Amino acid sequence: MAGIYLHVPFCKKACHYCNFHFSTSLYSKSDFIAALLKEIALTSSVKNGGSDYLGDEIIETIYFGGGTPSLLDQEELDSIINKLHKSFTIDATAEITFEANPDDITLQKLQDWKDAGVNRLSIGVQSFFSEHLLWMNRAHSANQSLSVIELAKLKGFTNISIDLIYGVPGMTNAQWITNLQQAGELGVTHLSCYALTVEPSTALYKLIRQHKTKDVDEEMQAAQFYILSDWAPSAGYEQYEISNFAKPGMRSRHNSGYWQGKKYLGLGPSAHSFNGNSRQWNIANNALYIKSIHENKLPFEIESLTPVQQLNEYIMTSLRTAEGINTKHIEDQFGKEAALAIDVSTLKYIHDGRLTNTNGAFQLTRDGKFFADGIAAELFK
Repeated sequence: MAGIYLHVPFCKKACHYCNFHFSTSLYSKSDFIAALLKEIALTSSVKNGGSDYLGDEIIETIYFGGGTPSLLDQEELDSIINKLHKSFTIDATAEITFEANPDDITLQKLQDWKDAGVNRLSIGVQSFFSEHLLWMNRAHSANQSLSVIELAKLKGFTNISIDLIYGVPGMTNAQWITNLQQAGELGVTHLSCYALTVEPSTALYKLIRQHKTKDVDEEMQAAQFYILSDWAPSAGYEQYEISNFAKPGMRSRHNSGYWQGKKYLGLGPSAHSFNGNSRQWNIANNALYIKSIHENKLPFEIESLTPVQQLNEYIMTSLRTAEGINTKHIEDQFGKEAALAIDVSTLKYIHDGRLTNTNGAFQLTRDGKFFADGIAAELFK
């Protein structure tokens, strides 16, 4: 089983914190759609004349991300999904996720997405407070978020995820709790909650350097992470990955595939792919992406992964999950020496209460989750 990710590189406006690849001009959207359809053909199975990147894998998840996929019209979305079905073997129960901004969602669009086969929505709420949305430079209002979630439920969507951001300057702990409680009251089945990060080359980075807005308060961010971790189980959400919370049986199958090391194919500019032995990424430039595809060339760079890199990849991704690092898996895939090294290097984190060892599975504790990246780096071979 494998997944397909499609990057739609267009947005109405630039959020101050965002460092994903996108354009606020829709001028080349039709050319992009034509190129994307051609890229699907170029990367499809050999029997369909493609490069066969995923081999004979059955596709169990499709994820439309961006950018803003909800800027696609019905004809464009239908053409993409139809092309995927012609080019790959799609499982009958495939999870098809569609990212959408609240300001794009209407009853008609919800019906269009449902008709196209979308069965999971990921809505970019970020906050239910207007002042936070204004600070982020989001295009929607808090009231729109509330109303469109109810609309989606009315249209029969039962698998709804929303994104929330914590650690925003000016966001009080009480406001963060209200955001979480609002999500719970709305009955969303999945939450993706991210700490605000300041990435170079973003508008936020420049605003902070120019002293036009406050920098992130790490202590406040940590406090809000702990509030989140404590609130989730009481509201019936499982923290199955550091930033992801799901009602029973409602984990994101697509994102879980990333953490489980499954193969995935990325389509569109800046999209990444992984097949276990190598990773590759498309050029992050719309014009050059379109030009290259028009010339029947796949515009990507590739990196072959050494056994050590594959081990470190496993450590980094599995440590973030509820299941943690499995030493039996490491021994089977990378040898006894690698498994022993993990046993030794985890001792200090078990001693200081950031890791537990349950029958050979090393899992982050509540305190350890906030330091996941640093712990993973220490465990790398």
